[in-house]
Amino acid sequence: MKTKIATDKANVAVDFSRYLAILISSRKTVHIALSGGSTPKVVFDELAANFQADIDWSKVHLYWGDERCVPPEDDQSNYKMTETHLLSKIKIPKENVHRVLGEDDPEKEAARYAALLEDHLPSVDGLPQFDLVILGMGDDGHTASIFPHEIALWQSEKYCEVATHPDSGQKRITITGKLINNAVIVAFLVTGKNKAPKVAEIIHKKGSFEAYPAALVAPKSQKLLWFLDAEAAQGLKTF
Repeated sequence: MKTKIATDKANVAVDFSRYLAILISSRKTVHIALSGGSTPKVVFDELAANFQADIDWSKVHLYWGDERCVPPEDDQSNYKMTETHLLSKIKIPKENVHRVLGEDDPEKEAARYAALLEDHLPSVDGLPQFDLVILGMGDDGHTASIFPHEIALWQSEKYCEVATHPDSGQKRITITGKLINNAVIVAFLVTGKNKAPKVAEIIHKKGSFEAYPAALVAPKSQKLLWFLDAEAAQGLKTF
């Protein structure tokens, strides 16, 4: 596990964009699972504005680690956010963008997307393997769309599951722990002081960390990265 702490969210975006550009340049083909949320949005803006010349998007395949069960034009759609802030501004082949069909029946779409991942990703240790899974973390310690009340979904034998938001009841499609931990690299992008307590508990394995899905992220490759701003990292000083 490695942590990189920046002064603020904008500089987290710069740090991660530089890292991503180097990673993509080092591989012939790169399969990346994207995350939604406010921090990835800033990252996508940074990539589109300042890294156009550094990334050959033609060799990148983009997927989503989770998606809300809404149409792609809905403001809650992770795909729409990515389209607005990144896809519409870069030159990436349409066939390299593999969105979750959030408008379709959740159970059927979870099965379809699982089959798509199995078909498109290389198989390592008998499982599909992403080169990079980008994750966020909620205030409650959830990651992807696996929430504490459904933490058992992490251990699912399926590649994709249907999750339920604990407050809104909204259905979401999410990849499961077996895919996340089989990735070559997993990177958390976490910012804001409200995330600090969970970041500290998870990284230092203190308190109630075992109740948080984000604490179950442990790639077999041991390549786990935390890109944090100073506010999210402030709790690390207490241990």
